[in-house]
Amino acid sequence: MSDRIVSWHASPSQPRYTPPAGAVDAHCHVFGPMAQFPFSTRAKYLPEDAGPDKLFALRDHLGFARNVIVQASCHGTDNAAALDAIAKSEGRARGVAVVDPAISEAELAALHEGGMRGIRFNFLKRLVDDAPKDRFLEVASRLPEGWHVVIYFEADILHDLRPFMDAIPVPLMIDHMGRPDVTRGPDGADMMAFRGLLDSRQDIWFKATCPDRLDPAGDPWDAFASAVAPLVADYPDRVLWGTDWPHPNMQDAVPDDGHLVDMIPRIAPSLDLQTRMLVTNPMRLYWPEEV
Repeated sequence: MSDRIVSWHASPSQPRYTPPAGAVDAHCHVFGPMAQFPFSTRAKYLPEDAGPDKLFALRDHLGFARNVIVQASCHGTDNAAALDAIAKSEGRARGVAVVDPAISEAELAALHEGGMRGIRFNFLKRLVDDAPKDRFLEVASRLPEGWHVVIYFEADILHDLRPFMDAIPVPLMIDHMGRPDVTRGPDGADMMAFRGLLDSRQDIWFKATCPDRLDPAGDPWDAFASAVAPLVADYPDRVLWGTDWPHPNMQDAVPDDGHLVDMIPRIAPSLDLQTRMLVTNPMRLYWPEEV
């Protein structure tokens, strides 16, 4: 694997929609820069550099105030690139780490000091080789106070993951709604199963994100809007939103980030819903001391 890939739009459009003051892009990443932060030898893709300068320029261009930087799988369990971006954000970024389950309490405390507020468990086989549920549960029981667990999986394994998720002793955040088949609409089997998960615990949150990944018809992602808007309306206090920039593994269908922002009023039509999804909810999770 030697060819580095670009998965982000070189010149995203200006969104027609203006986010409310204090809006948070609650799911994004940084890649490298590789010369300073080498990628994992186990990485499944090798991206070009997409560091904090690019991320913060995009934040300002799209009209957001803050970022939640989620550790990208290409960096493995070395969170140095994400921590560097958080440190350069002037308090406007927090993060979600990926850790070796054997991590010590001192190392977790250092991650907390660096701005991390959760850990991510990835169950996508195309991205990770090993997802040891027993070790994941052990480290989840040792997290700093106020942290949560982020889980990334595809809809076809939701049923099998339910006992594991039920056993996690801290709040859960589900990336991209567990990747449901949005073409089946809001009452499709995947979406109904996901609603069952949300109804099983009041401390399960989700990200109404990635129309570019989930809607095969492409921009303007009408099936995504139709399927996801009812979910946002029914769970307004547990939903977050993010760009997913720089869109790992989307180099063959790079989305325009301005168009992604314009999806927001389609899934959250009222100012109240938009404010909860973009400001109130992410602030509760990542900046509770400011709430």
